[in-house]
Amino acid sequence: QAPLVESGGGLVRPGGSLRLSCTASGLISPDLSIGWFRQAPGNQREGVSCISDGRTYYSDSVKGRFTVSRDNAKNTLYLQMNNLKPEDPAVYYCAADTRPPFYVNSRSSCPPAYAYDDWGQGTQVTVSS
Repeated sequence: QAPLVESGGGLVRPGGSLRLSCTASGLISPDLSIGWFRQAPGNQREGVSCISDGRTYYSDSVKGRFTVSRDNAKNTLYLQMNNLKPEDPAVYYCAADTRPPFYVNSRSSCPPAYAYDDWGQGTQVTVSS
């Protein structure tokens, strides 16, 4: 297991930026999927972005505004969020595929939520003027 801890959420004005971090206490293989999800009140959890099979993927709603990256030496995943919009507020979670059977991603998109084994506790992002 690799308990995950998110940080970096907060309140920002529309058009502003935030960088979320997700640090794993254990080693997560660079070959395995790791990603970001978000859930707003009353909404289902949705995938935002991920790194899977060495590729980065984004949902259509954040493409061009968010950038996902990872620092393997620090066991940390990042989500740089620029040009935040009123529809972006949510609790943002990071998740990692850490236990076998490991998900083989044959899609041109992020793995589904069930593919991930470990989840962080979430960090709140609020966008308001």
